[in-house]
Amino acid sequence: MKEVIAKIENPISDLISDEIYELLDSNGLIDQKAVRDYQIRKKFKLLRASKINAGDAIDTIRETYQYLQFDTIRKIVYQISK
Repeated sequence: MKEVIAKIENPISDLISDEIYELLDSNGLIDQKAVRDYQIRKKFKLLRASKINAGDAIDTIRETYQYLQFDTIRKIVYQISK
């Protein structure tokens, strides 16, 4: 009997391969909050590059992440890397 393997969506495919992401995720080694924050920063940079002002870019991101406050997204996109 063939084993059915669920395909996990790799939200950071520009950084690591799907296979590595699946391996790390299956072992609980992916910080989902950090991945979310990475996606938010990436989307913000893309919106700003298309000449959308910062406030509107954050509002656009909030449509996807409705559970986050405006200030929370602002902190994510402007945080200084450690």
